[in-house]
Amino acid sequence: MNTWLFDLGNTRVKCAPLHADGGIGETLAIAHDDGSDWLDALPSGTVACIASVAADARRAALVDALCARFTRLHRVRTERVLGPLRIAYEDPTHLGVDRFLAMLGQCGQGPALVVGVGTALTIDLLDAESRHHGGRIAPSPRLMREALHARAAQLPVEGGGYAEFADDTDHALASGCEGAALALIERSLEAAESTLGMPVALCLHGGGAEVLRDRLPAHRWLPDAVLRGLARWHALRIA
Repeated sequence: MNTWLFDLGNTRVKCAPLHADGGIGETLAIAHDDGSDWLDALPSGTVACIASVAADARRAALVDALCARFTRLHRVRTERVLGPLRIAYEDPTHLGVDRFLAMLGQCGQGPALVVGVGTALTIDLLDAESRHHGGRIAPSPRLMREALHARAAQLPVEGGGYAEFADDTDHALASGCEGAALALIERSLEAAESTLGMPVALCLHGGGAEVLRDRLPAHRWLPDAVLRGLARWHALRIA
């Protein structure tokens, strides 16, 4: 059986084949926000497992395309309890499936602060027993730049480099927006260790996380965190 995992975000879809041992193969990333015929680049197979945080129209387009390429489709949704994971939200529909799967993939590896940097910056705390203690949501540095540019067109949406005290507007924008993210992550890590009374591993994923990595404490880099969570979901729900 040929199974593929699909993580549909706001700017791209990432997909990877699922191996028989539960691991994932080489990841394919396809941008869907640039006007290209992204659906033509999708793979084919037998079973497709789909997690989406994109708009309904984008998700529907993906599902329609996959119906022609796969025999069976599974849409993954957040669950209050799955395997060892117990989420803190009373209503699981209020927790994004990307956050749910990123946490699911980290279960069993000790206390973790799971940080995703995409359109939004998301932070979730897991204890040693894989209980979710809640989290935070904030704009990512990229979204901060876009919001500032939308209100003040003279502020560029790109450019500049990080400095503690910048000497030009481009650098000040990069420093302020990236610095806000760094401060929130560092404060959350400090609060996580205080809450649990023990060291907590920082786990980082998402396309916007690369620019922050050099200025963060030691961490696990998990570029395919959601896909790995999908593999874990498949093992618990389908296999």
